[in-house]
This record gives sequence, structure tokens and C-alpha cells, in this order.
Amino acid sequence: MNVPFRAIISDLDGTLLNGDHKIGQFTIETLSKLSQKGVDIYFATGRNLPDVKHIISKVDVKEAMLVTSNGARANFLSGERVISHYLPETLAFELMNLPFDPTKVCVNSYQGDEWFINIDLEQLKKYHKDSGFSYQVVDFSKHHGEQTEKVFFIGKTLADLQPLEQKIRETYGDDVYVVYSTPQCLEVMNKNVSKANALSELTQRRGYGLKDCIVFGDGMNDFEMLSQAGKGCIMANADPRLKASLPQHEIIGNHKHEAVASYLRAIMGII
Repeated sequence: MNVPFRAIISDLDGTLLNGDHKIGQFTIETLSKLSQKGVDIYFATGRNLPDVKHIISKVDVKEAMLVTSNGARANFLSGERVISHYLPETLAFELMNLPFDPTKVCVNSYQGDEWFINIDLEQLKKYHKDSGFSYQVVDFSKHHGEQTEKVFFIGKTLADLQPLEQKIRETYGDDVYVVYSTPQCLEVMNKNVSKANALSELTQRRGYGLKDCIVFGDGMNDFEMLSQAGKGCIMANADPRLKASLPQHEIIGNHKHEAVASYLRAIMGII
């Protein structure tokens, strides 16, 4: 059967995952059918690898490509690590210890397969309830910068994070990639990192490029991969800044209704 794209690339939260932050059965069946027809499946997310491996384990695929921590790491499902870009240790430690209002902002890091945070924030656990992946509370002033894939700040509002963003860009702008995954989450990675950069390398290894792929996303950290894709689709629930920055891209349904799976079934010719 001829299908219009060699691969499907999707963000997870706010895109492929449903309103319960899980991969729905309709989506599982859709991706499994497409994989059986020879379509490659990629997840490209800000989540860490252990979290993502649990999600993809529900889909019937022989192989998949997992881009995690916004492109700081990339693995084939079979286990091969293709990309690994850490922040320099001294820089990571400095980022972890930037001053901010602790009543409005918290700091996190993904380091290796671990997640660290400066406070116990119960509401974050709902995003990872299905996988069981969770954080460890640490004092970052006594922590370390080893194997840091990203440092990220969660604020109550976008306005709470903007002074931090300005400080980071002014101080470290040439050495880091700074992006919002949601309007309340500011993320900092190595300067060479983005989902698109990682995906370009992975797709080349499979014998094609991003122009041969259909891509789905909802956040500013999806901008590059959406703009380079053969077809880029933006979720109805996406960050308004993403919609404004890619005005020619098609807007599809809401992630809560498993809109990615519905769209794929319509264009890929599966029932």
C-alpha cells in the first residue's frame, strides 16, 4: 500500500497523549497499524527516555525512534543511542542555581535517567502516573551538573518565567538553546540541541529526511521540526505563539480527543 509519508513524528504532551496524559487505545491501534504497513514511528518530546520507553511499549512496533529531552538524547527502541548532548557541567550547575522567586517558580533537571527538582510538587505527578517515572527532591546548591540533558523552570504563569528567560539569554545565549515547551515551562539545553536537529540525524540514518515526514506538535519546542517537515500539523490546543509563528500550517483537533490518530487514519487510508 502506498502511503504519503515515510514516517510519523509526534510530540507527546498536548499532542499524542490524551487528556489523562496517557496514550489512548485508539492511538495505540492507529500507530500499530501504520507501523505494520512500514511507516516509521518517532516520538519527539521533552520527556526523559525511561518515561518515553514506557509509552512506546504499548504500541506494537518492531522499531521506533525516540527523541527525548527536546533532542538532547536520541535512541532507537532497540537500544542504540544515536545522540547525547549534555550541558557543560559548570554551566548546568550555574543554571540550576539561578535566583528566582520560589513562591512562583521551581527548578528541575534531567540528568541521565534521573529527574531532580528543588521542591515536592504533587501536581507534576499526574503527567507521569502511567509510567511511574518521578523526581527526586534535592538541594541544587549541593547538587552536581553531571550528564545534564536539560535544566527547566516551571512557573505559575509565563510572566513569572520571563525575567529568568531574559537573564539566561543575556548571560548564556551563545552556549544554550532556550525554549518554552508550554507557556509555563522554560527549558534550557546545550546550544546544539533541538528536536529538529536530532530528527534530521535519525531520518538520514533511515535513508530519508524530514521532508518525507508528517509532524505533529503543540509547543514552541516543536517549531523547528514542524517548519522543516514535509507536512506539519499544529494542535487546536497549541501555544498561541506557535500558531502565530507558523500561520500557513494546518491546525487539527484537540489532543484530548486523540486528534492525531483521527487525522492519520484519514490521510493514510486506514480504518
